[in-house]
Order: sequence, then C-alpha cells, then structure tokens
Amino acid sequence: MPKRVLQGVVISDKQDKTVVVKVERRFTHPVMKKTVRRSKNYHAHDENNVAKVGQTVFIEESRPYSKLKTWKLVEGGAEAVASEA
Repeated sequence: MPKRVLQGVVISDKQDKTVVVKVERRFTHPVMKKTVRRSKNYHAHDENNVAKVGQTVFIEESRPYSKLKTWKLVEGGAEAVASEA
C-alpha cells in the first residue's frame, strides 16, 4: 500500500531534527453547502534540519520516530513527488 503524502507549510523548526507542518484541507459542508477550511499540525522528521519556517514542504507517512512523529520530510520537495507519480 502506498504511503500517504501531504503538502503543508512549516510553522516551526525550533526542535532538533523536527519540523511542525500545518496541513490544510478544504471540503464542502454537508448542510450549509459552504466550502470550509480545516487545518491540522503534523510533527515530521527532518534529518538534516533543512526546512525553514514558511517553506512549503511535502511530508510522507513513515515509522514512528517518537510519540508524536510518524511523518518524515520528503527529500527534494515538489520535484520528488512529481517524479514518483
């Protein structure tokens, strides 16, 4: 089964080898029929501390690195994801 890949914006890079990525999803409300935005923060493993705040990155499911970290940064960013598809 392929691993999920999400796109988001780095909101914190203060931890060593960890970034916090805000992923936003949009959907239509079932009753109000209005487009609603919901966001969630994911802790992702960043082995080389390359991601900076404000940068758009891709994260991929991986093994648990810690209690909160079960995602890792995709190396190469947008180019790497485009080449896999």
